[in-house]
Amino acid sequence: MALIQDDIRFHLKIRTGDVGRYVILPGDPGRVPKIAEYLDDMEHISTNREYNIYSGYLDGVKVSVCSTGIGGPSAAIAVEELIMSGSDTFIRIGTSGGMDMKVMGGDLIVASGAVRSEGTSREYIPIEYPAVPDFDVMLALKQAGDALSTDEDGNRCHVGVVHSKDSFYGEIDPNGVPASATLAPAWDAYVRCGCLTSEMESAALFAVATARRVRAGAVFTALWNVERSKAGLPDKVCSDSRRAIECAVEAIRLLIKRDK
Repeated sequence: MALIQDDIRFHLKIRTGDVGRYVILPGDPGRVPKIAEYLDDMEHISTNREYNIYSGYLDGVKVSVCSTGIGGPSAAIAVEELIMSGSDTFIRIGTSGGMDMKVMGGDLIVASGAVRSEGTSREYIPIEYPAVPDFDVMLALKQAGDALSTDEDGNRCHVGVVHSKDSFYGEIDPNGVPASATLAPAWDAYVRCGCLTSEMESAALFAVATARRVRAGAVFTALWNVERSKAGLPDKVCSDSRRAIECAVEAIRLLIKRDK
């Protein structure tokens, strides 16, 4: 136990005081310095495995950016060790594949809940308990997202349930694996329920936040819409995450004001 009780967090290689109360969580380590450019006096804190961490200031308050890699297990580790180091408010930003026909590539999606089609959340909260964000964080993301959006294809902001999974290619081709008898009907059911988009981390993030009594939210860029593609409908392909980044940064500004 001494290994994980050391003053330096085992995976993140940080100490208490290195990170702020508020943390933005992208998946990609390469995206961290780009997000950190939105902070004042930003500095690199540590890099280890998939975890790249910068800290700086927004409106005089310390804010950090920490990558989580891909999937729920590595995201949960990051959040656990950030909590140990003093953080209590988390905003996940990432990319996703649209599911509901109204979602177009480039749209923002603010998660109001996550379908728990992954394994990490089951090790934190009972399966009957929902994976949901903190209401105040979600509200701040919606307010920021609405301000950045217009009523145009690829530039809208949606709020709703997202789908969290462990297999990226299970989304691309659910009928192409031996588990298709379970995977494909479940996917179809989520689409029929109005699930907006599919990604890989938010259910785990919300479960950890619930178990540890901290705040979390998530906003995603839709890269494209897999269901629109299947149906042969027009869609956009977007690889630019700037609106999601700006949404998260502005949401933290709003939370800083409200928390004072």
